[in-house]
Amino acid sequence: MPQTNKSRSTSASGSSTGPDRGEEREEEREEAEPGPKVQVQEAGDGGGENTGDPEIIKSPSDPKQYRYIELTNGLRVMLISDFTGPASSGDDESEEEEELGEEEEEEEDSGEGTEEESEEDEDDKDSDFEDDEDGGKRKKGPSEKQSAAALCVGIGSFSDPNDLPGLAHFLEHMVFMGSEKYPSENGFDAFLKKHGGSDNASTDCERTVFQFDVQRKKFREALDRWAQFFICPLMIRDAIDREVEAVDSEYQLAKPSDSHRKEMLFGSLAKPGHPMGKFCWGNAQTLKTEPRKKRINVYKRLRSFWKRHYSAHYMTLAVQSKEKLDTLEEWVKEIFSGVPNNAQPKPDFSELLDPFDTPAFNKLYRVVPVRKVHALTITWSLPPQEKHYRVKPLHYISWLIGHEGTGSILSILRRKCWAMALFGGNSETGFDQNSTYSIFSISITLTDQGFQNFYQVAHLVFQYLKMMQSLGPQQRIYEEIQKIEANEFHYQEQTDPIEYVEDICENMQLFPKEHFLTGDQLMFQYSPEVISAALSLLTPDRSNLLLLSPDHEGHCPLREKWFGTHYSVEDIQQEWRERWNGDFEQSSDLHLPVENKFIATDFSLKLSDCPDTELPVRVTANDRGCLWYKKDNKFNIPKAYIRFHLISPVIQQSARNLVLFDLLVNILGHNLAEPAYEADVAQLDYKLSVGEHGLVIKVKGFNHKLPLLFHLILDHLADFSACQDVFNMFSEQLKKAYFNILIRPEKLGKDVRLLVLEHGRWSMVEKYQALADGGLTVEQLMEFSRTFKTQLYAEGLVQGNFTSQESIQFLQYVTDKLQFSKLPAEVPVLFRVVELPLKQHVCKVKALNKGDPNSEVTVYYQVHTHTDAHGGALL
Repeated sequence: MPQTNKSRSTSASGSSTGPDRGEEREEEREEAEPGPKVQVQEAGDGGGENTGDPEIIKSPSDPKQYRYIELTNGLRVMLISDFTGPASSGDDESEEEEELGEEEEEEEDSGEGTEEESEEDEDDKDSDFEDDEDGGKRKKGPSEKQSAAALCVGIGSFSDPNDLPGLAHFLEHMVFMGSEKYPSENGFDAFLKKHGGSDNASTDCERTVFQFDVQRKKFREALDRWAQFFICPLMIRDAIDREVEAVDSEYQLAKPSDSHRKEMLFGSLAKPGHPMGKFCWGNAQTLKTEPRKKRINVYKRLRSFWKRHYSAHYMTLAVQSKEKLDTLEEWVKEIFSGVPNNAQPKPDFSELLDPFDTPAFNKLYRVVPVRKVHALTITWSLPPQEKHYRVKPLHYISWLIGHEGTGSILSILRRKCWAMALFGGNSETGFDQNSTYSIFSISITLTDQGFQNFYQVAHLVFQYLKMMQSLGPQQRIYEEIQKIEANEFHYQEQTDPIEYVEDICENMQLFPKEHFLTGDQLMFQYSPEVISAALSLLTPDRSNLLLLSPDHEGHCPLREKWFGTHYSVEDIQQEWRERWNGDFEQSSDLHLPVENKFIATDFSLKLSDCPDTELPVRVTANDRGCLWYKKDNKFNIPKAYIRFHLISPVIQQSARNLVLFDLLVNILGHNLAEPAYEADVAQLDYKLSVGEHGLVIKVKGFNHKLPLLFHLILDHLADFSACQDVFNMFSEQLKKAYFNILIRPEKLGKDVRLLVLEHGRWSMVEKYQALADGGLTVEQLMEFSRTFKTQLYAEGLVQGNFTSQESIQFLQYVTDKLQFSKLPAEVPVLFRVVELPLKQHVCKVKALNKGDPNSEVTVYYQVHTHTDAHGGALL
């Protein structure tokens, strides 16, 4: 699939790269945003009492008001008023409720699936084996009470001095060590915790971002406390060693990440003197040990770095709250006018072009990964593309490269059983795009067979690129992308305020005022010249090939300095170099995608056919299933959500059955990948999940074409099939998936804890052994599939822009298509937990990854339930 653009909706997930302060915030991302044909409106349409800036373009479905101001010190500010939203008249929640708001919902112990954990970016994950259904620990959902602010300083690790690697990241930590006005070292974090808030920060190549959220009634006070870090931070000398340890801890946590390891290795290929070669993370060695040897005064250098680079005219600020714009403007002027302006020019690296125009780049690098995965990444370094944000040439190219329909690269690779997933494009992080270059990369998760034929895999990629270059940019496809994204942008959902302001303060560093909200989302202008210029550079002789495989263990004598990645470098084989330098043939199986039939065209809102309810109600039930329904009468958007749980008693009968079920679900996803891909890119999302007692099917998006996608999934489940090659491929990948979970201390610890607590649970080790013993066959899988579909209970939920009668038809389609019988007995929803004896227990688990220095400690408290006099449950 295409590498996702930055977005403020909540469909697909990914996460930002680069060192963060504190716990990394998982960001929800989805594919690129809509084009100029979308009907947009000015931000100043809220009436005289709360008038926004008429030049700022926003979505018609966005109720917020916006105003841009610039303070006398040069600080640029976006004010965002959510005053028109619910509860805008004030928050009367109690202080106790506020404090409860700080808690994050933890994943249910019984909800751990079997899919592979995803890595920090999509390049490193096997897409067919995704993370747990809820991705582990979940963030708070968008809270109508929360207010948020984010500030972007236009400097980052590129500005690190050569003798103090990681200083920018270290400073990001140190500015939070109290201020002259609020000297308590941890006072701000304590304040946020008390009032249901959170904060975070991250350092990228050329930007550093700080953000926080808090309950609305404490927002002004929180703003004042937070602003003091940029006005008069104490940066307590005594806290230096403690914060060095915090920075070093982040570095240690990042070391087992294959995505970070690839980045550091890739950065080391830059020309000498280019800042991409710097060690941006920093650790105890670079910030404490080495400076002491060299008699460097780190505290003095921190102060100097802050004074030089934390200047108001480098900064952009975004604040959002349920206050009127005039109120927010008054607060910001009063609180942030004290941020100093040193009047010095902002650091500029734009003259350091072509950092990877070196003999070391166009080579084959073999790398030993941490995880058991084969992956080929083909990378090009292009001139900076940020100036072409109106055209977004790399997004157009990635849309086609990452396509998964008939005639695509991945379609052919899957048919050959050579690849599991493909991601292409530019992530828009500082590593992928900055003022000196833009990266375009294609990362392919390979099977064992694909690994053995990786040169042929690369050749297929180059054939597709050559076809694109010979055909040239296609206006039909460009406008189709615009149309798809225009629909999504027009009806975009509101995002968690802290994520929203983070995006906007960064956009303010990149785009003109009118495009602060749209510059990273809209495709404004079709320009075949701009697209062709980028496309013409994606040639074999300009590419870098990076091949990850555990099979490289013991054959890679070189070692990257900071993350210890073992690798080797060699010339691309002469046979392939000569073929690619010549006029090589194009595959007749490759072609551009046809017109997309899943694009919604009917956005009418349906009339209710039953009384409105606050919660979903059960509208039909029989001995084979039931359906719950809730009409959307609040947001009034032409979208819907459908969820079905197909419950079966056979799944938990043995570890073997659990493995067969994993194989069934993942091969079903594989079978759907090509026919359902057009629906996916048309913003109709679907997910197949391994539940503890059944298959979970979820689809959401514009309701117009949603039934087509739901029927497609059920049709493939009813006619499920698997050939021997596909079975072998997924057995191989699933074994790696289990292993990759087991080498993570937090996952191994949880698996053992649940095994102790829950009778009837099969451990990940047992599942791994059941698969590794080699006794499973494709015939057993087909028999399991038939058994699974023989007796089921289908529980469904439909919410959104459907009537109740239309919703009932989804359950009817499930029962008619699968033709299953009723269950002989009710399947339990949850496992029962063992009652622990009343004493302390300690369970020590030895980690399986000897190279991972990280540990995991879980403290489990078992609280009994008691019954009151009226039969109610009490804790």
